[in-house]
Amino acid sequence: MTIPTLTLNDGHTIPQLGFGVFKVDPAETERIVADALEAGYRHIDTAAIYGNEEGVGRALAASGIPRDELFITTKLWNDRQGENEPLAAIDESLEKLGLEAADLYLVHWPAPARGTYINAWEKLVQIRDAGKARSIGVSNHLPRHLDEIIAATGVTPAVDQIELHPAYQQRDVTQYAADHGILIEAWGPLGQGKYPLFEEQPIAAAAAAHGKTPAQVVLRWHLQQGYIVFPKSTSSARIRENLDVFDFELTADEQAAITALERGGRVSAHPDDVN
Repeated sequence: MTIPTLTLNDGHTIPQLGFGVFKVDPAETERIVADALEAGYRHIDTAAIYGNEEGVGRALAASGIPRDELFITTKLWNDRQGENEPLAAIDESLEKLGLEAADLYLVHWPAPARGTYINAWEKLVQIRDAGKARSIGVSNHLPRHLDEIIAATGVTPAVDQIELHPAYQQRDVTQYAADHGILIEAWGPLGQGKYPLFEEQPIAAAAAAHGKTPAQVVLRWHLQQGYIVFPKSTSSARIRENLDVFDFELTADEQAAITALERGGRVSAHPDDVN
């Protein structure tokens, strides 16, 4: 199976479907990531705050997969944004991951109450220039945060990783991203199970029409929107099911009906409130 890639604004490519390890138990991470790699995933998304970078690193080392076939993302946590802390934080993450460089390093949240996100972005540019991250981006940044960091550095993030699912599509952010050549990565792409997404009529109908599960339909919707997506599961069967989304295509009407489910239904924290 070939997972499609998208081209970032710095010329590097990124697999459009990856595997996320948010809230994956550090003790279970090595086994679960090994499962994902065996299933065919090559893009793994972790973060310092998840506490499971070591498990990811052990799975990567044990896999025998050549480094240039893997795409590994990790993230800078809020309390490491000040002064030169990001420079130390990336070194710690790389050591835990067993890597010389990350493929993508993100500022995890703008954490506006700290007043350090511009400094964090300036340091990520240094990290990229030092060869410790091939690409750099942000997560949970709103247009006003993006305006400030781009104005301060002249460097536009390669991606913005945001909460995004059919009930909450952040169209102000996705439009800004489209206008500035920033790719969108969707976290919580299935709504984190916090509302009955799979019972929505357009999703259930498309699943029946294509012989797919509702989850596969929603992932396909994301892919056809041009988003990068990494569903998380600890179930081996579900890990494989989430990858089985490249043998069908939603019609324009099916896609539009799912897009019409937008209702401002955020299920996680607002970026201004995570500091």
